[in-house]
Amino acid sequence: MKSRSAKAATGGREGSVRIIGGRWRGTRLPVPDMPGLRPTSDRARETLFNWLQPALPGARVLDLFAGSGALGLEALSRGAREALLVERDPLLVESLRATVERLHAGGEATPVRADALALLRAPLHGRFDIVFVDPPFDNDLWNAVLAALPPWLADDAWLYLESPADRRLEPGAGWRPHREGGSREARHALYRRSGGGAATLPQVPDDSATSTP
Repeated sequence: MKSRSAKAATGGREGSVRIIGGRWRGTRLPVPDMPGLRPTSDRARETLFNWLQPALPGARVLDLFAGSGALGLEALSRGAREALLVERDPLLVESLRATVERLHAGGEATPVRADALALLRAPLHGRFDIVFVDPPFDNDLWNAVLAALPPWLADDAWLYLESPADRRLEPGAGWRPHREGGSREARHALYRRSGGGAATLPQVPDDSATSTP
């Protein structure tokens, strides 16, 4: 969730991002003015949730490095059953809690102040159907997170990875690529855990799934 300024990531709308679809469509989520905070862009989230929409109803969602909560709360808005929003920064966690209260979503969204890796190595909060991994780009946490994730995953879980545009990360054995796209700043990729035996999501036509020059 972090590597550029909030102003750059939100097209000049420094201070907020919006939920794009579902029951909270149009709701603004505050983005504190903090160095390095980088919410996933509106366009990237719209594309991602078009890909994921058939898998969202009733899903348990794990939003690591939650930041503004844009990914986890968008999932809830579109039908997910519950979301664990993991964030280390205390200011961001307080902002997440205030947003959850404002949305009357306390029974569905649980903000947790924790280091993502420490949380993954602690006792399980159950298994999750969809996991968002969008860590600070400068901290190089992808491989450590991916190594710790398996006990937290449903057999047919979905994994979203966001990484720098010039770094092609793959989650390794046990995952099948589903869709990917990108921009000048970031690569956006969705994977399905293999071996679960569940049906694959239909391919959703979307021109924005190809890389943007």
